[in-house]
Amino acid sequence: MSELGIALITAGAAIAGSVVTGWYSRSAGARQAEAARHAGDRQAEALLESVRMTLQGADIQRAVALRQQVYAEFLGAAEARILAERTGRSNGDPELPLQRAYAGVVLEGPPEAAAAAGAFLESLRRHDTLDDLHRAKTNFITEAQRAVTALRSP
Repeated sequence: MSELGIALITAGAAIAGSVVTGWYSRSAGARQAEAARHAGDRQAEALLESVRMTLQGADIQRAVALRQQVYAEFLGAAEARILAERTGRSNGDPELPLQRAYAGVVLEGPPEAAAAAGAFLESLRRHDTLDDLHRAKTNFITEAQRAVTALRSP
């Protein structure tokens, strides 16, 4: 075979080898790009989920703090009412802050805590014995603690 024939065969083989190599390189590059895109999507999803969880945790903490504040205001107003009745001294009408605090408990809920607060309020208004008042207060505190715990537990 002549040198020209050998050169043409060599050139053809080199071109064919380049085409095959290029084709496989292109296919591998496309697969890598697709894998990188999927990895980026997964990272973005993980970041979004992390942000969602953080915001959800913050929402729960705000709800817990609000509920605790409402319940504490009700207890404080009830204690002020009891003290005013026992000592005969009060700064203004102790019924108004108690009624406002009770309304907060009713709005904040849950129904069990609101019912316990209502029973405590009625016990105060009926001028029940200290033992009965203590039982009503303890029942409200138990329900309030359950309500706060329920918020903390998803």
